[in-house]
Amino acid sequence: MKRFAVIGLGNFGFHTARALFEDGNEVVAIDIDKGKIQAVDPYSTEAIVMDATDKDALKAIGLEDMDGVVVSTGTKISVSILICLYLQEIGVKKILAKALDEDHGKILRRVGATEIIHPERDMALRVSKGLSRPNILDFIPLADEFDLIQVDPPRQFIGKSLQELNLRAKYYVHIIAIKELVPENFILVPPASFVIKDSDILIILGKSKDIKKIKGLV
Repeated sequence: MKRFAVIGLGNFGFHTARALFEDGNEVVAIDIDKGKIQAVDPYSTEAIVMDATDKDALKAIGLEDMDGVVVSTGTKISVSILICLYLQEIGVKKILAKALDEDHGKILRRVGATEIIHPERDMALRVSKGLSRPNILDFIPLADEFDLIQVDPPRQFIGKSLQELNLRAKYYVHIIAIKELVPENFILVPPASFVIKDSDILIILGKSKDIKKIKGLV
């Protein structure tokens, strides 16, 4: 059995901790938010309310003995940098840190992160590779709350730009890619000006309950 710690329990951190725990590992979940700790408690060996920028507090829980520590602290770049620095200083050998962009990732590596995670970019690459092969899946299950689907555009979408449709605001979903059939082309992260045609195939990411609403339009 391996032992891991997850620092920062936003969406990515929560699901990372849960997946590691359900795979039979010991998981220490850490966040400054008591509500997030209560939510992850059933899916962790130990859930701790703690300010991870407190170096002495980090040292006290023995993270240097972990098989890996995942740092996922949201949009506060300075927080993740400080935590990675402290983890490196106390002797953690494997530090996996979520980065917001390439520059953030470079800084995290310089202060001790051994592996950089770019969730959106990595998922986009996975999707594009899957779609470029003949065995394309029409429906791909993700984490418990999220789905990725490939659908023909609903009638009311045709002839409108992504900016006009504003699906993120209306349905809380994201069109992360479009496969054009005429002429054949694949567009990853299409621009807001893209106008949907009846020959297009939409690749949409969102929470399961919101994806159901889109599927109901088709």
